[in-house]
Amino acid sequence: MQELIDKLKSEAGLTDEQAAKALETIKSYIVDKFPMLEGAVNNLFGA
Repeated sequence: MQELIDKLKSEAGLTDEQAAKALETIKSYIVDKFPMLEGAVNNLFGA
């Protein structure tokens, strides 16, 4: 997950907090829309 945070910081100009919040928002959106993917999402983004 840190790699994604670093990428968001460098490419989108986000702060640590903004990047982490963006990833948490994306993670929760995917799990809400596709609950069957929760295990895969947790493995990808960290639980």
